[in-house]
Amino acid sequence: MRRNRRTKLIATLGPASQEDNVVRKLFEAGADVFRINMSHSSHAVLKERVVQLRRIEAELDRPIGILADLQGPKLRVGTFAAPPVMLEKGQSFVLDADTTPGDATRVHLPHPEILEALRPGHRVLIDDGKLLFVVTDASPKRVTIRVEVAGAISNKKGVSLPDTLLPSSALTDKDRADLLAALDAGVDWIALSFVQRPEDVAEVKKIARGRALVMSKLEKPQAIERLEEIMELSDALMVARGDLGVEMPLEVVPGLQKRITRMARKLGKPVVIATQMLESMILSPVPTRAEVSDVATAVFEGADAVMLSAESAAGQYPVEAVETMNRIAEAVEKDANYIVLLAGQRTPPESTGADAIAAAARSVAETLDLKAIVAWTASGATALRIARERPYPPILTLTTSMQTARRLALVWGVHAVVGEDPKDVDDMARLGARIAREQEFASPGQRVILVAGVPFGTPGATNMLRIAFVGATG
Repeated sequence: MRRNRRTKLIATLGPASQEDNVVRKLFEAGADVFRINMSHSSHAVLKERVVQLRRIEAELDRPIGILADLQGPKLRVGTFAAPPVMLEKGQSFVLDADTTPGDATRVHLPHPEILEALRPGHRVLIDDGKLLFVVTDASPKRVTIRVEVAGAISNKKGVSLPDTLLPSSALTDKDRADLLAALDAGVDWIALSFVQRPEDVAEVKKIARGRALVMSKLEKPQAIERLEEIMELSDALMVARGDLGVEMPLEVVPGLQKRITRMARKLGKPVVIATQMLESMILSPVPTRAEVSDVATAVFEGADAVMLSAESAAGQYPVEAVETMNRIAEAVEKDANYIVLLAGQRTPPESTGADAIAAAARSVAETLDLKAIVAWTASGATALRIARERPYPPILTLTTSMQTARRLALVWGVHAVVGEDPKDVDDMARLGARIAREQEFASPGQRVILVAGVPFGTPGATNMLRIAFVGATG
């Protein structure tokens, strides 16, 4: 099942998309990767979902990527004796370690690490930024804050800290248990929420030990301050615009999205744009014009994937949301400006043989109007290097590893096929040309360019280019 676009689609599973027939329709509508949100999934549900997706994968004979999204630390205030409580601008309010129900002057904050980390001048946001406070006095058991943006506060509202670096890991006890369960279930990608520092990523990678790749969700100002270090350690990035837009001014988020997308492409790391992409389709069968433009902007920028959250997990029109996103991506990629914009953002290849080969393959394929770049890969590294070039011809990736094919379901432009390693260079050319014909990338008499590493099966040894004619048989 070949897609007519290069940008990949991620669909979140949930109550609206739990039946086999709906999940199958989501895949047929365009979903390449399915996200399981561990904020709302037990270990039993996780395992059931993975088994379901692997069964559908076998039925459709196409690799399906699975992303397990860890919840991360959820910071919330305690409860009130008589909620909601109205707070007025300029008044003082207290967050403390006292478990007594709160009132108009104070409330329990069940996170001692926050009380210890807050300092005078730090901002505190509550209820998705609807309420804004500034710390005026801080001690390990009691923090006084001044109301800057007033409103009503009630039980268990979320707390955001744009100026405060918490000493705790991004990996909570729940996340650690969820991570181990996801690895045991056999997911392909782990999304790490609320990354603050590169050490957060290193901790998860140490536990994963290559059984799944790690995607860092960029949603905190602290992560932006150490962006390059975090990106270097991560296998992929997600621009999680929801929390990022709470803790940072909304008007800076679009610029950050472009910056992160271009940095990720330069590094050859997949990048996902997420949150509120087609939000109105939770309740409506059609999106707003602004949402269509938002998705189109991410595609024009060359993002590897765009993601649906509640739209496919809990919305009334999950299949229609995927179909709509698929149509937007297809339309953008047919636009004359698309290839021009991608080419304008291209950076010089790194000074390695593999990067030089990938850049040369793109150049030769475009100059000679070849129908596909056929890449043999064991680990997926060759496909990632070619995808970094954002070539005009499609990327057909051949691998012996189903795990590699599933991981590449996230990567821009890559269509992965699982098969056997070729016996020699001539066999490689014959197999590559045959599969390009069978997968409808090229017709008899047309040409493709083959990229591989010799000796075969050696990860990271991309060192060969060959042009091959596609025959009618064989």
